Amino acid sequence: MSTLTSSVNISEVLSELGIKKHNAGTSTGLQNHDSSEHIKSYSPVDGELIGSVSATTPEQYEATIKASQAAFLEWRTTPAPLRGEIVRQFGEKLRKYKEPLGKLVSYEMGKSLQEGYGEVQEMIDICDFATGLSRQLNGITMHSERPLHRLYDQYHPLGVVGIISAFNFPVAVWAWNTALAWISGNTCVWKPSEKAPICGVACQNIMAEVLKENDLDEGLCCLVNGDYKVGEMMTTDKRVPLISATGSTRMGRIVGSTVAQRFGKTILELGGNNAIIVTPDADLKMTIIGAAFGAVGTCGQRCTSTRRLIIHDSKYAEVTEKLTAAYGQIAIGDPLDESNHVGPLIDEDAVNTYLKAIESAKEQGGKILVEGGVLEGEGYESGCYVRPCIIEASNDMDIVQSETFAPILYVMKYNDINEAIAMQNDVAQGLSSAIMTTNLREAELFLSYAGSDCGIANVNIGTSGAEIGGAFGGEKETGGGRESGSDAWKAYMRRQTNTINYSTELPLAQGIKFNL
Repeated sequence: MSTLTSSVNISEVLSELGIKKHNAGTSTGLQNHDSSEHIKSYSPVDGELIGSVSATTPEQYEATIKASQAAFLEWRTTPAPLRGEIVRQFGEKLRKYKEPLGKLVSYEMGKSLQEGYGEVQEMIDICDFATGLSRQLNGITMHSERPLHRLYDQYHPLGVVGIISAFNFPVAVWAWNTALAWISGNTCVWKPSEKAPICGVACQNIMAEVLKENDLDEGLCCLVNGDYKVGEMMTTDKRVPLISATGSTRMGRIVGSTVAQRFGKTILELGGNNAIIVTPDADLKMTIIGAAFGAVGTCGQRCTSTRRLIIHDSKYAEVTEKLTAAYGQIAIGDPLDESNHVGPLIDEDAVNTYLKAIESAKEQGGKILVEGGVLEGEGYESGCYVRPCIIEASNDMDIVQSETFAPILYVMKYNDINEAIAMQNDVAQGLSSAIMTTNLREAELFLSYAGSDCGIANVNIGTSGAEIGGAFGGEKETGGGRESGSDAWKAYMRRQTNTINYSTELPLAQGIKFNL
């Protein structure tokens, strides 16, 4: 295993996380099963083999679901605050393993080391949030129209929650789901991305310590590995009442329709085509920082990455000039070297998609303002390092209307704020949006019913990045799901309305009389 920098040795990182290089772990985390098929994980940083995991067989999947079902029967009877205590302990373990897990995230996915650490911090934060929430899973009491009756609602756990996560946030999105699912009384089965399976094994190992120390059933936290076929096992399984899936809109259509056919529930976090509106009253220093980070952070592989910059024509020349200068200062290279801002794309397929998008933009009339391309030479041997680029475009171009998971930013002009909002909304996706302005009227309009149609709408911050305390998710082809904060916990539970009659009479609905 190669040493990435003078301070990072991936072999040591894997060892700290209890992972062997060539056999990272079994598929379930429950039994010492191994299959004939293995998934190999190669780092986009240097092309090196990180390790391999055993792909889950149908027999192993069946054993995993049964174990998770059995664990649920006991876990659901555990008082919610005690469930919260287990999640708190998991958060403490994450604090202990933050450094090696953050390095693994950076190395296996390719995001910067700061972002790798930040992703683990998001896991810690959601554990803290869920721990407090475990004492607040409250329904409401309502006044009954009938005398001496009490009417209220309450929430109960669903059962086994299936989680399908994407490569770009290989650990945090799983934690967003599982922390809330656990305190709600559910057990979890997780299929991490086949592009980042070692991160899944690392998280499984960390939670296994918590379960062992508390003498809890391992079925609370299960792992399955594989391609879409393993995902199909979950989405078609009636024993999994909720599927939370993160990925492309194409994948979401398949998952959503499949689960709906069996009347299951879904939380879908799908594509984004996020825009920042830059008004004449924008603070340009803040604007350039927000736009640059939003567009190039994680090499443009966030669902909340900034794809479009809608600039008032009076500021267009100044903003594009400053942004071009900022792009010239971006350091691209080994993401575990903290002097670099941008790491690689996840794999060669992503590189090819990036190159095709640039060519499509040119063919459709786009003008290149900052040239893209693949980086070559020493330090770029993996072939996955690309230059962030800026393309002058129109909002109605086909390539602009679609999401490209790469650091491509389209810039365009507007004249009137209502025109800008219409442009912002005129895409199929509806995840994140932002406006840069010091004009109160424009800010409030953007946040009003006549403003952004996205699930996330920001003023004077960019489109990427979200706090744990707020519900995360989008509208339209983004799927409509919500994860993380606010009252997103309700998606992991079933609502029940209860009426208690403590009188000596039985009044019937609609005034019906039925005397015996």
